[in-house]
Amino acid sequence: MRTSLMIRQGLAIVLVAVGLSACGGGAADLDEYINEVKKRKGGVIDPLPEITPYEVFSYIADKQGIRSPFKPDTPQSVGGSSGLRPDVERSREYLESFPLDTLGMVGTLHINETMYGLIQTSDGLIHRVIPGNYLGQNDGRITEISESEIGLVEIISDGIGGYIERDAAVGLSD
Repeated sequence: MRTSLMIRQGLAIVLVAVGLSACGGGAADLDEYINEVKKRKGGVIDPLPEITPYEVFSYIADKQGIRSPFKPDTPQSVGGSSGLRPDVERSREYLESFPLDTLGMVGTLHINETMYGLIQTSDGLIHRVIPGNYLGQNDGRITEISESEIGLVEIISDGIGGYIERDAAVGLSD
Protein backbone atom coordinates (compact mmCIF):
# COMPACT_ATOMS: atom_id res chain seq x y z
CA MET A 1 0.00 0.00 0.00
CA ARG A 2 2.85 2.28 0.79
CA THR A 3 4.48 1.43 -2.54
CA SER A 4 1.40 2.32 -4.56
CA LEU A 5 1.31 5.72 -2.81
CA MET A 6 4.95 6.31 -3.70
CA ILE A 7 4.27 5.28 -7.29
CA ARG A 8 1.40 7.72 -7.56
CA GLN A 9 3.47 10.56 -6.11
CA GLY A 10 6.34 9.78 -8.44
CA LEU A 11 3.95 9.69 -11.43
CA ALA A 12 2.49 13.06 -10.41
CA ILE A 13 5.96 14.63 -10.19
CA VAL A 14 6.89 13.30 -13.64
CA LEU A 15 3.64 14.68 -15.16
CA VAL A 16 4.22 18.11 -13.61
CA ALA A 17 7.82 18.17 -14.88
CA VAL A 18 6.70 17.25 -18.41
CA GLY A 19 3.97 19.89 -18.32
CA LEU A 20 6.34 22.60 -17.19
CA SER A 21 8.92 21.74 -19.79
CA ALA A 22 6.25 22.10 -22.51
CA CYS A 23 5.56 25.66 -21.38
CA GLY A 24 9.16 26.74 -21.70
CA GLY A 25 9.59 26.30 -25.46
CA GLY A 26 7.88 27.84 -28.48
CA ALA A 27 8.33 31.48 -27.49
CA ALA A 28 10.81 32.21 -30.26
CA ASP A 29 8.14 33.35 -32.72
CA LEU A 30 6.66 35.66 -30.08
CA ASP A 31 10.07 37.19 -29.32
CA GLU A 32 10.63 37.70 -33.04
CA TYR A 33 7.28 39.52 -33.45
CA ILE A 34 7.97 41.80 -30.46
CA ASN A 35 11.38 42.76 -31.86
CA GLU A 36 9.81 43.49 -35.26
CA VAL A 37 7.19 45.80 -33.73
CA LYS A 38 9.84 47.63 -31.69
CA LYS A 39 11.87 48.31 -34.88
CA ARG A 40 8.96 50.06 -36.63
CA LYS A 41 8.98 53.84 -36.74
CA GLY A 42 6.32 55.62 -34.68
CA GLY A 43 3.45 57.42 -36.40
CA VAL A 44 2.53 61.08 -36.22
CA ILE A 45 0.00 61.99 -33.59
CA ASP A 46 -2.47 64.66 -34.67
CA PRO A 47 -2.45 67.76 -32.48
CA LEU A 48 -5.35 68.24 -30.10
CA PRO A 49 -8.15 70.41 -31.46
CA GLU A 50 -8.14 73.97 -30.28
CA ILE A 51 -10.73 74.59 -27.61
CA THR A 52 -12.83 77.70 -28.09
CA PRO A 53 -13.25 79.67 -24.89
CA TYR A 54 -16.70 79.65 -23.25
CA GLU A 55 -18.66 82.86 -23.68
CA VAL A 56 -20.51 83.92 -20.57
CA PHE A 57 -24.08 85.14 -21.18
CA SER A 58 -25.95 86.95 -18.44
CA TYR A 59 -29.70 86.57 -18.89
CA ILE A 60 -31.46 89.60 -17.50
CA ALA A 61 -34.99 89.59 -18.90
CA ASP A 62 -36.09 92.91 -17.44
CA LYS A 63 -33.18 94.87 -18.94
CA GLN A 64 -33.29 93.23 -22.37
CA GLY A 65 -37.07 93.56 -22.77
CA ILE A 66 -37.71 89.84 -23.23
CA ARG A 67 -39.90 87.46 -21.23
CA SER A 68 -38.32 85.45 -18.44
CA PRO A 69 -38.66 81.70 -18.98
CA PHE A 70 -39.08 81.28 -15.22
CA LYS A 71 -42.29 83.29 -14.92
CA PRO A 72 -45.71 82.27 -16.28
CA ASP A 73 -46.76 83.76 -19.60
CA THR A 74 -50.28 84.48 -18.35
CA PRO A 75 -51.13 87.32 -15.99
CA GLN A 76 -51.58 86.33 -12.34
CA SER A 77 -55.18 87.55 -12.32
CA VAL A 78 -56.08 84.53 -14.45
CA GLY A 79 -54.26 82.17 -12.11
CA GLY A 80 -53.81 82.27 -8.38
CA SER A 81 -55.75 85.43 -7.51
CA SER A 82 -58.89 84.89 -9.66
CA GLY A 83 -60.83 83.71 -6.60
CA LEU A 84 -62.15 80.55 -8.27
CA ARG A 85 -61.57 77.58 -5.98
CA PRO A 86 -63.22 74.21 -5.34
CA ASP A 87 -65.53 74.31 -2.33
CA VAL A 88 -63.75 72.12 0.22
CA GLU A 89 -66.54 72.58 2.79
CA ARG A 90 -69.19 71.05 0.49
CA SER A 91 -70.28 67.46 1.19
CA ARG A 92 -69.14 65.17 -1.61
CA GLU A 93 -71.75 63.30 -3.62
CA TYR A 94 -71.44 59.60 -4.42
CA LEU A 95 -70.82 60.10 -8.16
CA GLU A 96 -67.79 62.30 -7.40
CA SER A 97 -65.83 59.20 -6.42
CA PHE A 98 -65.75 58.01 -10.06
CA PRO A 99 -63.55 59.40 -12.85
CA LEU A 100 -65.72 61.12 -15.45
CA ASP A 101 -64.62 58.78 -18.24
CA THR A 102 -65.96 55.75 -16.31
CA LEU A 103 -69.47 57.18 -16.14
CA GLY A 104 -71.98 56.76 -18.94
CA MET A 105 -75.34 58.33 -19.66
CA VAL A 106 -77.95 55.65 -20.32
CA GLY A 107 -81.02 57.84 -20.80
CA THR A 108 -83.32 60.45 -19.32
CA LEU A 109 -86.41 60.30 -17.14
CA HIS A 110 -89.24 62.84 -16.98
CA ILE A 111 -91.11 63.08 -13.67
CA ASN A 112 -93.64 65.92 -13.52
CA GLU A 113 -91.78 68.95 -14.92
CA THR A 114 -88.28 67.70 -14.04
CA MET A 115 -85.91 65.96 -16.46
CA TYR A 116 -83.49 63.58 -14.78
CA GLY A 117 -80.37 62.19 -16.36
CA LEU A 118 -79.60 58.52 -15.82
CA ILE A 119 -75.92 57.79 -15.14
CA GLN A 120 -74.45 54.30 -15.02
CA THR A 121 -71.31 53.78 -12.94
CA SER A 122 -68.55 51.28 -13.60
CA ASP A 123 -70.08 48.94 -11.01
CA GLY A 124 -73.28 48.74 -13.10
CA LEU A 125 -75.58 50.81 -10.87
CA ILE A 126 -77.80 53.52 -12.38
CA HIS A 127 -78.24 56.88 -10.63
CA ARG A 128 -80.63 59.81 -11.24
CA VAL A 129 -79.08 63.28 -11.53
CA ILE A 130 -80.43 66.79 -12.04
CA PRO A 131 -78.73 70.12 -12.78
CA GLY A 132 -76.78 71.17 -9.70
CA ASN A 133 -75.59 67.64 -8.83
CA TYR A 134 -71.88 66.87 -9.03
CA LEU A 135 -70.08 64.23 -11.18
CA GLY A 136 -66.48 63.14 -11.58
CA GLN A 137 -63.37 63.87 -9.58
CA ASN A 138 -62.85 67.49 -10.69
CA ASP A 139 -65.78 69.17 -8.90
CA GLY A 140 -67.93 68.79 -12.02
CA ARG A 141 -71.31 70.51 -11.47
CA ILE A 142 -74.11 69.52 -13.85
CA THR A 143 -75.38 72.56 -15.77
CA GLU A 144 -77.78 70.99 -18.26
CA ILE A 145 -79.38 67.71 -19.22
CA SER A 146 -80.54 66.97 -22.76
CA GLU A 147 -81.73 63.82 -24.50
CA SER A 148 -78.19 63.12 -25.78
CA GLU A 149 -75.80 64.37 -23.09
CA ILE A 150 -75.30 65.74 -19.63
CA GLY A 151 -73.25 68.96 -19.64
CA LEU A 152 -71.17 70.03 -16.69
CA VAL A 153 -68.50 72.52 -15.65
CA GLU A 154 -65.39 71.22 -13.90
CA ILE A 155 -62.94 73.19 -11.78
CA ILE A 156 -59.38 72.19 -12.60
CA SER A 157 -55.92 73.48 -11.68
CA ASP A 158 -54.39 75.94 -14.12
CA GLY A 159 -50.86 74.81 -13.24
CA ILE A 160 -49.76 78.12 -11.73
CA GLY A 161 -51.50 77.97 -8.38
CA GLY A 162 -55.04 78.83 -9.41
CA TYR A 163 -58.09 77.17 -10.92
CA ILE A 164 -60.09 77.50 -14.11
CA GLU A 165 -63.46 76.22 -15.26
CA ARG A 166 -63.65 73.68 -18.08
CA ASP A 167 -66.75 72.47 -19.90
CA ALA A 168 -67.25 68.72 -20.05
CA ALA A 169 -70.03 66.33 -20.99
CA VAL A 170 -71.13 62.74 -20.49
CA GLY A 171 -72.68 61.52 -23.72
CA LEU A 172 -75.42 58.98 -24.24
CA SER A 173 -73.89 55.49 -24.27
CA ASP A 174 -74.68 53.00 -27.02
